[in-house]
Amino acid sequence: MSPATSPFTDFYRLDELLTDEEKLIRRTVRAFVEKEALPRLPRLWEEGRFPDDLVPGMGALGLYGPSLDGYGLPGLGNRAYGLMMLELERGDSGLRSFASVQGGLVMYPIHRFGTEEQKRKWLPLLATGEKVGCFGLTEPDHGSDPGGMETRARRDGDGWILHGNKMWITNANQAHVAVVWARDEEGVVRGFLVEKGLAGFTSSRMELKMSLRASDTGELHLDEVRVPGDALLPGASGLGAALACLNQARYSIAWGTLGAALACFEEAVAYAGERVQFDGPIAQFQLTQKKLADILTEVVKAQLLLFRLAELKDAGTITPSQISLAKRNNCEMALAAARLCRQVLGANGISLEYQTGRHLCNLEAVLTYEGTHDIHTLILGQAVTGVAAYNRAKG
Repeated sequence: MSPATSPFTDFYRLDELLTDEEKLIRRTVRAFVEKEALPRLPRLWEEGRFPDDLVPGMGALGLYGPSLDGYGLPGLGNRAYGLMMLELERGDSGLRSFASVQGGLVMYPIHRFGTEEQKRKWLPLLATGEKVGCFGLTEPDHGSDPGGMETRARRDGDGWILHGNKMWITNANQAHVAVVWARDEEGVVRGFLVEKGLAGFTSSRMELKMSLRASDTGELHLDEVRVPGDALLPGASGLGAALACLNQARYSIAWGTLGAALACFEEAVAYAGERVQFDGPIAQFQLTQKKLADILTEVVKAQLLLFRLAELKDAGTITPSQISLAKRNNCEMALAAARLCRQVLGANGISLEYQTGRHLCNLEAVLTYEGTHDIHTLILGQAVTGVAAYNRAKG
């Protein structure tokens, strides 16, 4: 799926199905990433820094909430949205994660569950990147089980008091606003827009990461934070509202991980043709060709899956379990592909002079976040059997 179609990255000629607009979008995002991000990514990843200066440029390209409409938003189709996420993660998972959170986990809940005033205030600012958002659902003791949420919201006159902690939050320290999920006094999970600078609301950076190093990951601390009544997202009532947001992010991950796999694959194919051992390029050896053939097969299957998934999303008939299948499959596929490519590169596969090792480390985290591989397995098991396997010990 390269702008200049190659015989192995577009093996089933899927470019022929793209519109001219989609091809232009893909080329434009690819060029931006290659010029503005790729030359710096090895150093940024090693130093554990997100390229903040790219945020406005990404906004100018419409990379935040591109499938949303109104309020100056692009309203693009979901295949175009997917191609954007693919090209961002072809650069680095941290770039795609930033855009996924900004668009799918911050703008989407405001767009779907917010008041007209909230939409007019926040969506244009978030779309350009003038303001950055984060999504506060995961807690120190509650990741796969968000229903065990301990963060609380209690009424206080015409406002609310929030108390609790959120962990593993992308954009935590960059954010001007956080979509925070908390359980009210009746036990109902609700969403709130919590602005930076409120008394008792702080964030801290999570250090010593082995993955997603070019991404801002942190904790949110809410110590009796008072928010006004208009901070409540009125349409978000119940845990299902938060999970609906996760489906948007999972969709973008399914596309993004294909981009990471393609970056590794292209690098491995080029390396195999240039690396000489035993008087010839290693591409001539059967075991190398088997690795590349296995990757090719899985990449094509993932591409076909995503094209159909985009059609279902555009039609409004997509189901959460269909998104889970794509997220689960493509994360596993991309991680397996990166591992094989690392083997093709040999010792060079762990050098930041090459992309593969960086993608490999990133994908270890992507396999886990927005629903672990095992959780998506159980979602699919429930879809097949009609029986939920979650927390069976409680009957």
